[in-house]
Amino acid sequence: MTSVSPETRDWLRRLVALDTTSRDSNLPLIELVADHVRGLGLTPHVFPTPDGAKANLVVTVPDADDNTSGGVMLSGHTDVVPVDGQAWTSDPFELTKRDGRLYGRGTADMKGFNAVVIAALPELLAQPLRQPVHLAFSYDEEVGCQGAPPMVDALAELGLAPEVTFVGEPTSMRMICAHKSINVIRIAVRGVAAHSSLTDQGVNAIEHAASIIRWWRERCDRWRDEGPYDEGYPIAHTTGAVTLISGGNGVNIIPAEADVALEFRAIAEVDDAAVIAELEAACAQVEATMRDEDPAASVTVTVETSTVGLETPLDAPAVRLGEALGLEPLPDKVTYGTEAGIYSDAGISAVVCGPGDIAQAHKADEFIEISQLAACEEFVGRLIAHLRA
Repeated sequence: MTSVSPETRDWLRRLVALDTTSRDSNLPLIELVADHVRGLGLTPHVFPTPDGAKANLVVTVPDADDNTSGGVMLSGHTDVVPVDGQAWTSDPFELTKRDGRLYGRGTADMKGFNAVVIAALPELLAQPLRQPVHLAFSYDEEVGCQGAPPMVDALAELGLAPEVTFVGEPTSMRMICAHKSINVIRIAVRGVAAHSSLTDQGVNAIEHAASIIRWWRERCDRWRDEGPYDEGYPIAHTTGAVTLISGGNGVNIIPAEADVALEFRAIAEVDDAAVIAELEAACAQVEATMRDEDPAASVTVTVETSTVGLETPLDAPAVRLGEALGLEPLPDKVTYGTEAGIYSDAGISAVVCGPGDIAQAHKADEFIEISQLAACEEFVGRLIAHLRA
């Protein structure tokens, strides 16, 4: 039976035990890893958020000449999604083995990858390397890749300039070269309250929000019906949806407030900024109509998340290195987003490759196959051998 090293399993146990749900701090995990790398003689570079509640972590293993610039980055996020309301059959924050699988929140997405690369640090240090290797652990990927842009800034501040990055999201150790962008937008519609029998005295925020929702549905349908299309994706067109709505505070009150959240995931041919501008223009028209009823009314559009897509050419450095390490560049493009697009946009050649199946992510009884962790260990071992001076 395929096995995984005791070091990787122990690190996965420790990482899973730390509840790093995005709404909470990831600092206990960052501090745990930072203390470990200090013990190995390395310097952890911790970059806290402005409020100090969370942090990114960068660790570099220099090359044989003690250079730290360039090389390969192994990238993972530290946060996980909530377990609230999910029917787990075991403690989500206790690593549990059953039938060749390890269960726990984050095992697949993506503490399994993190555990493998942390456990590999002693072997990396034992080798004279031709190029440096960087470990990058970010915060708040699950809520819009919010830690990746500051990570790019941190890498620049440290002068590291990695040439290639493998982002270890769960791909069953397949090399993924493209994914859609993700944009999350919130719209606050503010009308004027009145008694429901006096409709002329109020401005109905819910009804005006509904007109925005109808406009958005029609926009999304045009992508489905008219394209553009990219047949590499399981859904070949840009997609969009309204995902949250709230409003009103009584059945006999004209509602003064309605809030709408929507998202879209775009293929490369679609200009995300142009879509957002189109939406803002539609909302401005609704606002003008509302203000004809009462000047106090308003519509506010907030882009909460805008994460660029990934389109790495098959002759890019990351793909060539992946091939040299035994990975095959697959034509598959994925609809979920990752931090890889942000790193690629910053000039770091990026692909997505990590252990586990994305189908297990975010679910109750999330698990990773032990064989997947072993495959990731073998991949990292081949990387170390490839970089040996």
